[in-house]
Amino acid sequence: MTTLTNARIVLPDGVTSGTLHIDGGRIAESSAGDTLDLEGRYVVPGFVDMHVHGGAGASYQSGRAEEARRAALFHLAHGTTTTIASLVTGTSDELANAVTALADLAAEGLIAGVHLEGPYLARDRCGAHDPALLRDPDRAEFARLVHLGAGHLRMITLAPELPGALDLVRDAADAGVIAAVGHTDAPGDTARAAFDAGATVATHLFNAMRPLHHREGGPVAAALNDPRVTAELINDGVHVEAAVARLALAAAPGRVALITDAMAAAGMGDGDYRLGVMDVQVRDGRATLADGTSIAGSTITMADAFRRAVTRLGTPIEEAAAAASLVPARALGLDSRVGSLEAGKDADLVVLNDDMSVQRVMKGGRWS
Repeated sequence: MTTLTNARIVLPDGVTSGTLHIDGGRIAESSAGDTLDLEGRYVVPGFVDMHVHGGAGASYQSGRAEEARRAALFHLAHGTTTTIASLVTGTSDELANAVTALADLAAEGLIAGVHLEGPYLARDRCGAHDPALLRDPDRAEFARLVHLGAGHLRMITLAPELPGALDLVRDAADAGVIAAVGHTDAPGDTARAAFDAGATVATHLFNAMRPLHHREGGPVAAALNDPRVTAELINDGVHVEAAVARLALAAAPGRVALITDAMAAAGMGDGDYRLGVMDVQVRDGRATLADGTSIAGSTITMADAFRRAVTRLGTPIEEAAAAASLVPARALGLDSRVGSLEAGKDADLVVLNDDMSVQRVMKGGRWS
């Protein structure tokens, strides 16, 4: 039982000065026990990263528990208390093995679920996915992966223009899996059809999708105009420039979720890495395929994305906190437990210094 005093507590509707009570791993109305003076530091909800491939030199794609653990703990140290492990396109067997292994770690509580980014993606918008492994939606394959996920397959990204894609969107909804529109060259009417069929997320808005045009809005306009849709945004200053990021946040208030899309190089510095079967080079913190044809994920943490929103985009801290926590938590159906500092929710929180740097992280009432 702990009481955090002298804190600036960031709530969805603003910042309040006061105390925060932690009891039994949850936020409480009141508590006895130890008292910690935060000396006026900010307290924000633990970050929820709904799209991340790895970090600290480790990749979720490997399906190895020790790698997944290293990646998750690295991001936890930077404030991500809820992680969805993302997989890039692979063979059917590779994805099956990775989903099985990650489902065990989700059951353990290390991660909050698995995201399949592919393999049903548009070749012309494949980004850092191996085009040789892309394929049309396969409902039987998807059903197998849902089964292997044992309730922990949380999301799948697909291109809605592919044959059978809308049927798979409906299958996903029936299975309790979030369908996300991404890596797509779909026109706006096809994207809207996917959202009507049950898709509720736009994967890394603007990136690897048909761009916004004033005579054909494509998936960008479809996502920003649909109140049912959460739009992911990689706020690293590489994938989306500041002016465009501000535009998205203004166009869809309360529906933009900051993500990292981080790969193994996060926290490791420049060098040569792998993303799935693709060779990746990181130079000056920018990850690209070795041949330079595409950006290959990011090297940021959620703390970086959040701090950049506040200090570079000028986003009010409560709105940035929501974009990094409550919005993705709602999209994932986890907002009854995480995403905001409310009594009864898990005691997942981040203590920040005035410069928005992470001072301490708590998950489930325990300091990390």
